[in-house]
Amino acid sequence: MAAALLALNPTVNKQARSVPSYETKKNKHNWKRNADKCGSCAPDLSNDFRDIKHTTLSERGALREALRCLKCADAPCQKSCPTQLDIKAFITSISNKNYYGAARQILSDNPLGLTCGMICPTSDLCVGSCNLQATEEGPINIGGLQQFACEVFKKMNIRQIVSKEVRESRNKSHGEPIALLGKSARCGPASISCASFLARLGYTKVTIYEKRDYVGGLSSSEIPQFRLPYDVVDFEIQLARDIGVKIVTGRALHKNDLTLEKLKADGAKAVFLGIGMPDPKKVDVFDGLTQSHGFYTSKDFLPIIAAASKPGMCGCSRTPLPSMKGRVIVLGAGDTAFDCATSALRAGASRVTVVFRKGFTGIRAVPEE
Repeated sequence: MAAALLALNPTVNKQARSVPSYETKKNKHNWKRNADKCGSCAPDLSNDFRDIKHTTLSERGALREALRCLKCADAPCQKSCPTQLDIKAFITSISNKNYYGAARQILSDNPLGLTCGMICPTSDLCVGSCNLQATEEGPINIGGLQQFACEVFKKMNIRQIVSKEVRESRNKSHGEPIALLGKSARCGPASISCASFLARLGYTKVTIYEKRDYVGGLSSSEIPQFRLPYDVVDFEIQLARDIGVKIVTGRALHKNDLTLEKLKADGAKAVFLGIGMPDPKKVDVFDGLTQSHGFYTSKDFLPIIAAASKPGMCGCSRTPLPSMKGRVIVLGAGDTAFDCATSALRAGASRVTVVFRKGFTGIRAVPEE
């Protein structure tokens, strides 16, 4: 039957004939290409930490998207970018297939350009300000283009260097020690970015202190692998190391270890504190509940997921995913809440329910989440 349906020169019936519905449905699978609809079905995401972001682009998709850009003279997308990237410049480079030039433009203004391309809430920033917002095809996928250019550059294995002009203009002050750390002595995004800019300015003794055995701070320990792979964080840290930034692990900001007084006594002329938000918000109604009761804060849960799913971070082969059998309830509807919800599905939860006080218009998470 299938052979007759798909024949090169099918015979046209000269008379009407009755075809049962069950036969039509059966034959439909001979040419149907998309998956069958299933209102109660959902893809099995158990232990699946692949990148599934809808913004990720192939080369063909990136070139097509770059050619759509209007290259606005007074670009609102650039004004909306916290790092003030020259967005039209790097998109122009992509449209000309100058991927190195695009990545250089991005990483020169933002040392964490690949991370931001993957997880930045662009719908509230550059993409939300695009002049093509009301068109049929919608705004430019700026985050996807930024991610594409930086990923191509990452594969080039090009080391970052300090410019010749900076090297030749160094003076005595550029050799003074500078220390960077957070509340828990984390080598996080703020410290990496600050250290990179200091090294580019010519400072030669820039040291970041990290409490744990792995680096990256929140980018490594709390943002899930399927949103921000660990090799991306490692790539940006290596760029900082290329220009002389030193990273010391196993050191904490504590009265028995690192203190501001001790750092100054050791010769540090400047100290950068990238505090962040290392502690969860406490709610009185949950006092006394622990992980043994099945209760987790995001600061408990996401690092466990990261440790078990991020290759190279901290020995994930020895760290199992937490058992999330049955139903899971997530309280809150912000970005972190949806990170927890989607991570719980990948940890084996049969059903995840996000509970929040307001209506759907009050969801604080950005559309990307």
